[in-house]
Amino acid sequence: MADQTLDTLFHETLKDIYYAERKIASALRKMARAAQSPELKAAFETHEQETQAQYDRLSDVFDAIGKKPRGKTCDAIEGIISEAQEIMDEFKGSPALDAGLLAAAQAVEHYEIARYGTLKAWAKQLGLTDAERLLDQTLQEETATDVILTGLAETIVNAAAEPQAV
Repeated sequence: MADQTLDTLFHETLKDIYYAERKIASALRKMARAAQSPELKAAFETHEQETQAQYDRLSDVFDAIGKKPRGKTCDAIEGIISEAQEIMDEFKGSPALDAGLLAAAQAVEHYEIARYGTLKAWAKQLGLTDAERLLDQTLQEETATDVILTGLAETIVNAAAEPQAV
């Protein structure tokens, strides 16, 4: 167990988020197709493109640490995406669909914010300045996306999910 260092943990967690980003991009495409609100659909489409760039950026992080880009199954993201699929199945055509999709997207964002924040801190601790810079760029993007999603929830999506009194 002596070889289980912070560097090892950093690399294993990097593989986890690499896998997760690929899965997230695919899920965002499905969620965009399912979304009813044009604003939410556009937000998902924009974030899918951003996610692809983040996935590519992770390859640069692997390069910066001298490792081959490789993913490993991320059970957490599998669970969050599974919940999003359940929402799409159970609320299809309902006024609450978009609110559920948005909540699932924010669960993804919060997971990513936690992962990228941790990876950035570990990169700093390990003296991996290039990796730290790249991870911080993604962390800032994920945080901005969460703010956008919150704005959509508060201004459009949640109100549309509530039946209006006649």
